[in-house]
Amino acid sequence: VVSTQSTGSSGINAEYGGSIINGFAVPLKQEHRLFLFKVLIPLHKPRGIASYHAQLAYCIVQFVEKDPALTEPTLLGLLKLWPKTNSAKEVMLLGEIEEILDIIEPAQFKKIIVPMFKMLAKAVSSPQFQVAERALYFWNNEYIMSLIEEHCRIIMPIMFPALYLISKDHWNQTIVALVYNVMKTFMEMNNQLFDELTLSFKAERQKEKRKEAHREEAWKKVQKRAIEAANGNSNVG
Repeated sequence: VVSTQSTGSSGINAEYGGSIINGFAVPLKQEHRLFLFKVLIPLHKPRGIASYHAQLAYCIVQFVEKDPALTEPTLLGLLKLWPKTNSAKEVMLLGEIEEILDIIEPAQFKKIIVPMFKMLAKAVSSPQFQVAERALYFWNNEYIMSLIEEHCRIIMPIMFPALYLISKDHWNQTIVALVYNVMKTFMEMNNQLFDELTLSFKAERQKEKRKEAHREEAWKKVQKRAIEAANGNSNVG
């Protein structure tokens, strides 16, 4: 159903596969589930995924819509294959994740909150402008925003450190503006929690700065002793 041999055939076959998946009876047969986990999800590995990704994502979404119980293992499978050095591929996968979240059932969303938003915190912190921007666009999706608001007490502590650092240090003003908008929505969702996180993070930052200052001071003392010892040895000689 899905071929990666050439740009043309992969797109046509994956689209055809989406139509087949749409016709699967529920509950899904075991072989259909195996097709998802043994064929479709591993197809996210090749570097040439751009030639067929839109159709592949369509197939994945069709499976999740057919059987919501597949949502958690599907998303966890995609997160395990998350690219570390390919920003274009990361942007594609972020788009696919948003497509899945756009149709996710609230009960399934609860199951993937922690790993999903840990990934998003890393993505918004990416030095690659396109990756950070694409991750921050999740907050423009009304349905995803409603899910975030419902679980903001879990999500805000995961996202806050990354957002706070970006708001202070990021080189790109577009990203900073998007981050301010996200922080504003968090503040409106739960102002008390937002204030608590701000104070806690600032206190932690001060603590880290003091530790760094102590390390620097200790290192200077070691260097001084080494110089004195070297001078003493040369005088003896």
